Amino acid sequence: MTERDSTGGEPTGDLGATVAALTADDVTPTRRRQLIGRLIGQTRTRGLGDLFRPKAAIRWMVDTTAEIAPHVPVRDRATLRRHFPDLDGEALADRLVRNAARATAGVGAAGGGVATVEWMVTPTLLTAPVLLAAETVAVVAIELKLVGELHEAYRVPLPTGATPRAVALVRSWAARRGINPMKPGSGVTAVLGTAVRRELRYTLLRRFGRNLTTLGPFLTGAAVASYLNRRATRTMADTLRADLRRQSPELPSPP
Repeated sequence: MTERDSTGGEPTGDLGATVAALTADDVTPTRRRQLIGRLIGQTRTRGLGDLFRPKAAIRWMVDTTAEIAPHVPVRDRATLRRHFPDLDGEALADRLVRNAARATAGVGAAGGGVATVEWMVTPTLLTAPVLLAAETVAVVAIELKLVGELHEAYRVPLPTGATPRAVALVRSWAARRGINPMKPGSGVTAVLGTAVRRELRYTLLRRFGRNLTTLGPFLTGAAVASYLNRRATRTMADTLRADLRRQSPELPSPP
């Protein structure tokens, strides 16, 4: 029987369901803290020992990113227009970025707050890698969703099928570039090969690896974690949008 938690009745062991819930636009701060708490619990059961060694921790993050990517709920263009009927093109992209930046900032606030409290109450490094891993997984999931929905906003098609789409999202997130459907390896036969995993590893290390060997989350707390996540999400989105504008068949590049 699948174990259930007290945060809403969902199975505690379903990592994909947890990260999918964290990517929603309307997650309240209370619900987000509940989901982060569940994610921390799930992370503790998944190769906890690897999280104490920086190189192994990055491998763990790469593997987990590949695992959660197919579960990230990306809305197609029609759904986005229903959710935001008065927005299109650049205005729609602006709203998507704003919502995602708020969400990753919220994850930073929730995770940073938990880290600060646990450090003060239980001064042990045991929680540090687990908290960092859980926050990383949540932030990557939110940004993967943003990547997919920005492609929809700019009318740059994503591959069809869960696996090819997930691979394309990971590649685009890691490279901060739009998906080129004419490029070999972008279609249904694409897999998360060595080159893509290497690029993903580099991006994860650049974004999150510096925290693996420091007490940053404990010393900075929720406010700084929230600010850093918001800024990084906006930076990623700005770079990706510049590339998508060049590929978009209908939207002109801004002057």
